[in-house]
Amino acid sequence: MNNTAFWVIYIVFFIALIYFMAYRPQKKQKEQQQKLLNAVAVGDSVLTSSGFYGVVIDMTEDTVIVEFGNNKNCRIPMQKAAIVQIEKPDES
Repeated sequence: MNNTAFWVIYIVFFIALIYFMAYRPQKKQKEQQQKLLNAVAVGDSVLTSSGFYGVVIDMTEDTVIVEFGNNKNCRIPMQKAAIVQIEKPDES
């Protein structure tokens, strides 16, 4: 009986360890990314997952059109999920 209780506790411990080491941080990161994507607005400067900086000029529910460079001719539609950082324009 003692041996069985040890194995049950052992298995429960490792399931809890996996939850707190893998699943929970991943869930927090996903929630943070979703909050970031919900805050995107037209006119925001963004950093994409490819490392490009640009300005959002148009949006739909899951895509954005980002303008890159100073010549205003490079406009690329991309998925919203490709945005990794947002910088809001100054309101002054």
